[in-house]
Amino acid sequence: MGVAVNELHRRAVVADLHNDLLCAVVARPVERWAEFFRERWLPQLRAGGVDLQALPVFVEDPFRPEGALRRTLRMIEAAHRLAAGNADAVALCADGAQIDQALAEGRIALVLALESAPGVGEDVELLETLFRLGVRIASLAHFGRTALADGSGEDGTGGRLTRAGVAALAEMERLGMLFDVSHLGAAGVGHVLELASRPVIATHSCARALFDHHRNLTDEQIRGVAAGGGVVCVNFFAPYLHGSDYSIDRLVDHIEHVAGVAGVKHVGLGPDFIKEVLDDTTPPCCERAFVEGVPADAYLPGLVGPAGLPLVTEALQRRGWPEGDIVAVLGENVRRLLRDELGRPASAG
Repeated sequence: MGVAVNELHRRAVVADLHNDLLCAVVARPVERWAEFFRERWLPQLRAGGVDLQALPVFVEDPFRPEGALRRTLRMIEAAHRLAAGNADAVALCADGAQIDQALAEGRIALVLALESAPGVGEDVELLETLFRLGVRIASLAHFGRTALADGSGEDGTGGRLTRAGVAALAEMERLGMLFDVSHLGAAGVGHVLELASRPVIATHSCARALFDHHRNLTDEQIRGVAAGGGVVCVNFFAPYLHGSDYSIDRLVDHIEHVAGVAGVKHVGLGPDFIKEVLDDTTPPCCERAFVEGVPADAYLPGLVGPAGLPLVTEALQRRGWPEGDIVAVLGENVRRLLRDELGRPASAG
């Protein structure tokens, strides 16, 4: 990798909108949470030049539905403790000003995000509780059905947001919590784009025009997110990029496609580095995990975890991308969106 690539990557604000590392942290004893993050994940984030990291709160199936809220709260507590225990290196941020301050101080800005929100159910008022605890991004479904919406695995139902889901969207807009359309069913995405009065984000989604998978967004959906001022962050999970060619070139194809449809100012990165999380949470005794028939730990060569992110800069430069556009996609677009919207009540105007 050339010096010019490394220099460009170092100068850029690099934002990763989806890394499930909290799942790995919370799997350790409580007293190890901060230390484990410092030992296992902080070096990788630094090596990859990550400046802004969204921390999804993902509740695994065994905790749903009965233990979902408790699991949600425990993961949020883990985020607060790892931030407090590594205050020299990271900061848990509630708004754009705090993100800017963290970056100016050379610390990694962390932002809490709910993935699917099973702990909320129909009790939409709990979104304000979670907002008080620092959550600033949220989605309403994963692959299946929730009390708020259908996930993309249920596209056959044609399900839009439920009444509670519509109320959740309104509550998130009131609070200044970004709505995440990743994982939402196709009809649900359309419903959100009809109703949303503030920008939305796709934290980890690819282009369906390039690979027809229900987890990917259509060009119409991508245009809709961009038209509202939002950002589509491209997922690195190999089986969503192509049926067999698991290469960085296929990832760049999706980045270029989204940029062509939405405009380069509406593209970001949502890597979803699942292999290392699974390595940290799955005992060697157990069988390999699969998602809808494909290995859950599939990855692109060199992009197993955050340390590989400079390869994306190199690949974009190799395709002839201007430096300004590369910087925008690496993180400046996401930084702009979060600065404008994060934690900002609707009444703020």
